[in-house]
Amino acid sequence: MNALLLGAWFGHLKVIQVLVNAGAKISCENKSGLNLLQCAAERGHIKVMEFIMEDLEDIKLDKTDKLGRTAFHLAAEHGKLEVVEFLIGSGCQHSLKDQEDNTALHLAAKNGHTAVLQKIVEIGVELNEKNLEGLTALHLATEGGHYECVRILLEAECDVNVQTEKGMNALHYAAFHGLEDIARLLIDAGININAVNNQKSTALHISVLQNFPSMVKLFIDSECDLDITDYRLQTPLHIAAEHGRQDMAEMILIAGVNLKLQDKQGKTSLDVAARGNHINLADMIIKADRFYKWEKDNLNSDSDSWVARHLTFRQDHRLETQHIRSVIWRLATKYLKPNEWKKLAHYWKFTDAHIRAIEQQWTGSKSYKDHGHRMLLVWLHGVVMAGDNPVKGLYEGLVGIGRRDLAESIRKKANADESSPKTCAAM
Repeated sequence: MNALLLGAWFGHLKVIQVLVNAGAKISCENKSGLNLLQCAAERGHIKVMEFIMEDLEDIKLDKTDKLGRTAFHLAAEHGKLEVVEFLIGSGCQHSLKDQEDNTALHLAAKNGHTAVLQKIVEIGVELNEKNLEGLTALHLATEGGHYECVRILLEAECDVNVQTEKGMNALHYAAFHGLEDIARLLIDAGININAVNNQKSTALHISVLQNFPSMVKLFIDSECDLDITDYRLQTPLHIAAEHGRQDMAEMILIAGVNLKLQDKQGKTSLDVAARGNHINLADMIIKADRFYKWEKDNLNSDSDSWVARHLTFRQDHRLETQHIRSVIWRLATKYLKPNEWKKLAHYWKFTDAHIRAIEQQWTGSKSYKDHGHRMLLVWLHGVVMAGDNPVKGLYEGLVGIGRRDLAESIRKKANADESSPKTCAAM
């Protein structure tokens, strides 16, 4: 940076005038290739720029630096609105690309310069130009979390569904950074919510992986496809199961998914949860699987029932089920013999996959007690959802596996506490 360039950089007009009158070389550049006009433009010194354009000769308006950026690029990148307006008025080229194929529109959007972006949009530039990575101004504004810039571009009717070289649309970037407000804008603008990138991931896959529950809820509420599989053939539920993310798994399960889908290793989401020892999540998936079957047999798909409004697959800690849960605990830990819990499970139509997932928790001489307790709590969930009598169900199950003695004993214990409800309040 020689004295003349420093004068332009810091906006010292009188210094520049003195140097020019003394014969300073006006075509000088710094190591980055910036000339007088570019130095002044980047720093926003409009008076210096006016002097350069009006009083100096042979100053090229669209001269590029070593990155291929003109004064217009630099002013847009640094949010200098007055300079942008001056350069437009001076007749600069609006759509030149730098070495990375970024236009001034790209740079304004990337850096969140709302007023500059609005001005560039107003002069009628191409809104969907891609840079070398295939990113448009919309991608860059979204990735930067610049809500107003995204809004401006969408209102100008840019193409909301453009995908990058990696197959990413703007919603993928919003999902990656958890930008819920921007995601809503994009969805309202008609973006393809089920678009997949080069790894076959949807925005929902990315939201689950990045652990943004509010984004997952938004996509589910927007009726995205929950059963799309990525390059590992994993659904979003597989990913939630792999990382033990119960909140997101429950939202997905309540929305309804295909639990039979297998990943590249032949594992269902239940297998993945069990393998990771995510016990509560595995039990949630079993509850959902059993509920789906019950719902198919008993409810209309459009039924606005009590069940639909109060559906949960989480552990039950409610006061109204405390008594029956304590009965179940005693049954599992004190009375059921090894393998009898499995007989009960088969009697109640638990699948082999359900039983394997429960057994995978651990093995040992006493582990059947914990396995039996888990199975009974899963069974109780289904009984509560169906509105049936759990004491009656336990009695029938125990009789069904040849333990009438235990059935009578359990019934007496279950009914012993007259102050406790014999059934859940929901029944």
